[in-house]
Amino acid sequence: MKNQLTIFDCDGVLVDSEALSSVIYAETLTEFGYAIDAETVAARFTGFSMKSTIATVESDWGQSLPDNFAATVRARADEKFDRDLKSIPGVAAVLEGTNFPRCVASSGQMRRIQRSLNKTDLMKFFDETLLFSAQMVERGKPAPDLFLHAARAMGFAPDSCVVIEDSLAGVQGAAAAGMIVLGFAGGSHIGAGHEDRMRRAGAHDVFDDMTALPDLLARL
Repeated sequence: MKNQLTIFDCDGVLVDSEALSSVIYAETLTEFGYAIDAETVAARFTGFSMKSTIATVESDWGQSLPDNFAATVRARADEKFDRDLKSIPGVAAVLEGTNFPRCVASSGQMRRIQRSLNKTDLMKFFDETLLFSAQMVERGKPAPDLFLHAARAMGFAPDSCVVIEDSLAGVQGAAAAGMIVLGFAGGSHIGAGHEDRMRRAGAHDVFDDMTALPDLLARL
């Protein structure tokens, strides 16, 4: 597949953050009155924006979360990520050794994307014009809006885009946008059966070693 744009999700694809985020959300939600464990957070909300997560919790719970919930989660994530966040093994070498057109399309806020990439020394591979956040569109994943926005801004048609995603919401959104999706199953949060679920959600192929990505792209 020539003249393609590769769109990377951030959390769980570039940085190994989803397991950290699940713990933070579970602890904070439980503290604020909505009892939930990290495994359930990972299963239900991986790939969702904070806005979508809050809306889903409030609908399920039948009441609103406190006004300081989002700020509390962000502060705890800043502390934990600054201490523990690491890049996905092999991703730096892949980005260093290739020059294909690429960008990032993440459910995270722009400040989170930049902070995570700076912490893991991956920001050198993406200038700020190549970062796209769910804040930029009305509907986050699993809607296709963010992927379509990124492709439009980068000057590529949807059918010329390949998306690297780890979440079901992301796979569904990219597939709905008419893009090829490669499901990545190499993050520390990936559980049994997730590879098959990504395939059923629309992933063209699934892989768990980031160093295999150049060959996968070359075969498309």
